Amino acid sequence: MASRSDSVPRAAHATRRWPVVLVGLALVLGSVACTADDPPVKDDAAPVVQLGAPGEAGKTLSPDEAEAIEEPTWTDADVEFVQGMIPHHQQALEMTALVGDRADDPDLTAMAERIEVSQLAEIDQLEGWLAARGESVSGMHAGHGDGEHGMPGMLSPQEMARLERASGPRFDQLFLLGMIRHHEGAVLMVESLLTEGEGGQESEVFQLAGHIGSDQQVEIAAMKRKLAEPAG
Repeated sequence: MASRSDSVPRAAHATRRWPVVLVGLALVLGSVACTADDPPVKDDAAPVVQLGAPGEAGKTLSPDEAEAIEEPTWTDADVEFVQGMIPHHQQALEMTALVGDRADDPDLTAMAERIEVSQLAEIDQLEGWLAARGESVSGMHAGHGDGEHGMPGMLSPQEMARLERASGPRFDQLFLLGMIRHHEGAVLMVESLLTEGEGGQESEVFQLAGHIGSDQQVEIAAMKRKLAEPAG
């Protein structure tokens, strides 16, 4: 996998910083009349609370402590996630490219188009993230199927060949089953990034991963509903 940019200290890998949340002052409920004669009220700065680890209480920071907090930087885990998600998305696009000539259900065409639009846009974002940090876009190659060298949800060459040979209702079923599994694998990759190790702390990769996860969950739900519809 591509190494971190030399401009980023390796020490950044060792420290997992929990996100900092700005907690606003509570609004006082009630009808308090304000007149022109009322003296101006000085607004206090909202306190800054640093969230603790799961199960631990947060800590209210002093202004000096808040000022000293650095924005979390990206880690090797973030780079691995982004480099892996690109070929993962690319296989989904290979699957949607088969729909037009093989699908029986016209609803699958609309589903495939939605998947293509969202995943092409996400690939652009993923590649842009890597380029902005001097990381290799091709640092990780696509594996097929779950396992040591594959990624969760990826279809094996045999499964892709079976999908290519199918048509009509059989294709529809194989496509939905395969794409549901494929999307669930991507969601698993997102969850692993955000809950394990040192990844997911940089704000941009956190937002990008969260968007991918939520988008794919919406599509999973739609495909499961379609798969559950009675035949004919």
